[in-house]
Amino acid sequence: MEIGFSLGSNLYNRKRLLMQAKNLLLSAPRTKFVDQSPIYETTPVDVKPEYQEMAYLNSVVIVESELPLDSWLSYIGKIEVSLGRERDQEDRNAPRPIDVDIIYAGGQIIDSGGLEVPHPRWAERRFVVQPLNDVRPDLILPEASKSVAQILGSLPPDEGLSVFDERW
Repeated sequence: MEIGFSLGSNLYNRKRLLMQAKNLLLSAPRTKFVDQSPIYETTPVDVKPEYQEMAYLNSVVIVESELPLDSWLSYIGKIEVSLGRERDQEDRNAPRPIDVDIIYAGGQIIDSGGLEVPHPRWAERRFVVQPLNDVRPDLILPEASKSVAQILGSLPPDEGLSVFDERW
């Protein structure tokens, strides 16, 4: 099954952390690399004023995997912890060294045990939609009536998003 992951970082060596997260995703058993977007530098969304200047790097990585999604949820948690992520229960959008989310998994729809697929807010977030458009513009995710490219075209312009690295 094809799985799309969104990667983000706004602490420390952001690009290196994205690369490490990607490599750890690709080291999962029965998983093959398919594609990746450029890395974008983006303005933080829904953060406290003191975090507003802490720009994110964001990218999308696509894999083909035979692992079940509950295994991926556990594996992603281990990746985040191994790269220094500490979850702040009081401030969900606090700065973080790494954030890995499952955006989609084939045509599956899941809402259980802390896992929601497709990601519930993917279509509202240019920092997810733009890189996903780079690799899957014609994709229509479950419960969406438009392609990724059409959704991107319907989002308001975002001047806080720019290409950081085309090839990484």
